[in-house]
Amino acid sequence: MTEKVLVARQLPDKFIQQIEQFSEVDVWNSELEPMPREEFLKRSKDATIVITTLSEKIDETFFESAPKIKGVVNLAVGFDNIDIELAHNKGVVVTNTPEVLTETTAELGFTLMLTAARRIVEAVEYVENGEWKSWGPYLLAGKDVHGSTVGIYGMGAIGEAFARRLKGFNCKVLYHNRSKKEDAEKQLNVEYRTMDQLLEESDFVVCTAPLTPETKGIFNKETFKKMKDSAILINVGRGGHVVESDLIEAIEQKEILGAALDVVENEPISMDHPFLKMDQVIVVPHIGSSSINTRDNMVQLCVDNAKHIIEGNAPVTPVKK
Repeated sequence: MTEKVLVARQLPDKFIQQIEQFSEVDVWNSELEPMPREEFLKRSKDATIVITTLSEKIDETFFESAPKIKGVVNLAVGFDNIDIELAHNKGVVVTNTPEVLTETTAELGFTLMLTAARRIVEAVEYVENGEWKSWGPYLLAGKDVHGSTVGIYGMGAIGEAFARRLKGFNCKVLYHNRSKKEDAEKQLNVEYRTMDQLLEESDFVVCTAPLTPETKGIFNKETFKKMKDSAILINVGRGGHVVESDLIEAIEQKEILGAALDVVENEPISMDHPFLKMDQVIVVPHIGSSSINTRDNMVQLCVDNAKHIIEGNAPVTPVKK
């Protein structure tokens, strides 16, 4: 067998066994620790396909180190770790895992909104720290989600799935997107707003957008000044959407109430990061699509894409220019 698939993170044996049916396989032996850059480049030298995560940067240096590469198969819906234009110019196919993680990611975003609104993390710590001595009428009082106004930034598949989850909560749902989504407006009863209007009106601002040069740093000092002082930011997009120093300042200055984040700018987060000392901020470790079924579906899609590329067929989910 002359083909080789390099898998940059340890995956369940059932998937590795599938790959072995059509290619040699080289698997990094850790699920949590990313492959060191030099090791990744070294192992890519004779690879036909690399199955990557967001940790592996696919750039000019990679392509110089991988002369036999035919495909980059990304285990994520996002692909900001890959220079797409460069890959296409070199005739290399890039794939991702769209759609299969939509509902699960929206579910995690919804969980974060409820958790932040009702101060669940603070409440659990309150009990665990032995502080629960009595009851008071405003003990750990939070915000209602029902009847609130929720603004969704990025009305793609995940944004629409999030909006569907609000149907039983009698919420007013607003959205901002680079283009209006008339079908979503009719089916989900959501209303388009300019970015400023969305910020000014929303009790919860939910970011589900992809990271692009236009959306990078979209939540910043000026953005936070336009939000309600009682508003909570939910981010299940990318850490790069938020200027973190501005978010910290906005919360400290009581310009907004708080934030719940599945993603941060530098992952994993540093243990001395100010977020971790702030009761008003919840951070979870980028687990938006992390259910067993969804992860299995994502990995299966990667295996299928790798097989198609090696056999000279069109991949299932190509990333286009």
